[in-house]
Amino acid sequence: MKNFSLYSQLLLVCVAAAALRANASHSHSYSQEARLKEFISSRRTSNSSSDAFRVRNIADRVAVSLSAESSASEYQSSMKAADKITALLGQPEGVDFNQYSGYVTVDEVNGRALFYYLTESPSGASEKPLVLWLNGGPGCSSLAFGAMQELGPFRITQDNKTLTRNMNAWNNVANVIFLDSPAGVGFSYSNTSSDYDLNGDERTADDTFVFLVNWLERFPEYKDRAFYISGESYAGHYVPELAATILFHNTYHNRTIISLKGILVGNAYLDINRNIMGTLDFFWTHGVMSDEVYANITRNCDIDILGRSNTFEETVTACVALDAFDPGQIDAYNIYAPVCIHAPNRMYYPSGYLPGYDPCSPYAAYGYLNNSAVQHAFHARTTKWGNCAGDFDAVCPLAATRFTIQDLGLPITTAWRPWTAKEEVGGYVQQYAGGFTFLSVRGAGHMVPSSQPERVLIMLSSFLKGILPPYIEEQQ
Repeated sequence: MKNFSLYSQLLLVCVAAAALRANASHSHSYSQEARLKEFISSRRTSNSSSDAFRVRNIADRVAVSLSAESSASEYQSSMKAADKITALLGQPEGVDFNQYSGYVTVDEVNGRALFYYLTESPSGASEKPLVLWLNGGPGCSSLAFGAMQELGPFRITQDNKTLTRNMNAWNNVANVIFLDSPAGVGFSYSNTSSDYDLNGDERTADDTFVFLVNWLERFPEYKDRAFYISGESYAGHYVPELAATILFHNTYHNRTIISLKGILVGNAYLDINRNIMGTLDFFWTHGVMSDEVYANITRNCDIDILGRSNTFEETVTACVALDAFDPGQIDAYNIYAPVCIHAPNRMYYPSGYLPGYDPCSPYAAYGYLNNSAVQHAFHARTTKWGNCAGDFDAVCPLAATRFTIQDLGLPITTAWRPWTAKEEVGGYVQQYAGGFTFLSVRGAGHMVPSSQPERVLIMLSSFLKGILPPYIEEQQ
């Protein structure tokens, strides 16, 4: 299975998650699912009639951008040296890998630049592949979520200024680059304010492609390296669109500009109607919704109309049966995990303990990344920083992805089976024609690498090797 095309390395990772309307009242939106709900509403009320997937030819822009960035080796070497991180604030002793961060210009005319954070592998970095991580939203920071709360080498403690090592970081098996995209997200910016009103899937893919082309000039050792795109939530749009953009330009220029080998998407937002159907099934099968409410909704509510609702009030009007449903105060990322309690003194603390999972981690990230010393260490512009923007809630459950895959009608080549992590079931996997793989991670919430880091690392290692995760049958 090691010699196959990009299409044989598409992996959808899905976990238990649910759509909630609880805990949506605070002024800052720290959740990429919250931003997703707001985005869906804005798209429904916009005048745009073009949601079709398409790839634009930006060959001229790539050439202009390369010329502006300058591909002179001395210049690029100096830029790379300037991007090297000496140490982050609160970094523990004994860090044994290189870190880089900084900006790459993607639009010289408008002054648009994207911020990145690269964590190289502690061992064999020169031989390991390059993995790009993109968080969702749209509009949520890959630095804040992916790097600092999920799969990066560090986790932020509740004092907002000390880091601890994440022993299951993805840079154990790959060199990982976290990208804040599009401009306006995290530390990425534009000098043209109107740019922020023009963000969309197409331009996000274009800008990310230009970023990669220019970044590879700064880090030429990665030009021929195997490259993978990964992400979660609304990255279910970002990842495949970027992959299509890369493949288009590789073909257009008749050479491999970027050596794309595969894509990996976790809890992907793909289709709003399938997401609603999956959410209802998830709530019901996990005992959060009663038989009576579930039957009333599925019998009397039109999913298409429900999917077009822009506010909670419109949702209830479109589906009166929903008014009888109240999930209570549960965590949107993991319904079995503790929740983050908002104390009267504006402090935050978890309601309980779950090893390796902190429901209040977005607030620690917010505090840490707004520290000017931290911004200086990351070579970021000093700015008021935010995780996301918005104040609603929505997530992408496993069942929603399953419904979407069923719509594809792909033949199954490897039947649904368990896979093993440390002598117990790590989740389940099924493969389809062309190598399309559907995989679940048992016991994980929406941010899979945060709640089940060991299992996810086993999954990633198998994915990069081009094999399915192992299954070790119980010894009798």
